[in-house]
Amino acid sequence: MSAVGFLEKLLDGAEVVWVPLGDESFFEIANAARRPVKASLRSAGKIPYYGANNIQDYVHGHTHDGEYVLIAEDGSASLENYSIQYVRGKFWANNHVHVVRGADGVDTRFLFHYLTTANFLPFLSSKGRAKLTKGNLLQITVPIPCPDDPKKSLSIQGKIVRILDAFTELTAELTAELTAELTQREKQYAYYRDQLLSFPKPDAGAA
Repeated sequence: MSAVGFLEKLLDGAEVVWVPLGDESFFEIANAARRPVKASLRSAGKIPYYGANNIQDYVHGHTHDGEYVLIAEDGSASLENYSIQYVRGKFWANNHVHVVRGADGVDTRFLFHYLTTANFLPFLSSKGRAKLTKGNLLQITVPIPCPDDPKKSLSIQGKIVRILDAFTELTAELTAELTAELTQREKQYAYYRDQLLSFPKPDAGAA
């Protein structure tokens, strides 16, 4: 069965609603706790200190504790493949990342996988250094299957996550193998990811 066919089977005719990240019923923006600290002032420790693209340092203390997605506010290494990071546990976030997670009915890991496919270019500020302002962040939409039935919605999201996580794990295992094989697996993962997360969007002219 193709990825598209599997997605259709998963949805089984269920409605898909595109929900903006600004909808607090579905998402939490946890930017308020962010705190930038200059390298010279950081207290060394075991907690990862995150910047726009990856871990910048390890420090004492934390700003967040839980499961989150970090979206570059500015400084993403690539604008086309925008910097999205998945974090679980205690961590320190500086002010170069937006800190987001799913609320009730949204699997944060599903949110992460979807955002890795999203096109951020239309939401970036064009003045000087490209920046994703909080105002623009809140306008980005995420497909939520059957949002009126959280149990079914989470089941669908969870199955998609398990498939994509399996491909991610396989790709990681192949890192030490032949480069050609790894490249093919990465392409296969990208194909299934894009197909499984290609939910239909409503017509622009629909009422």
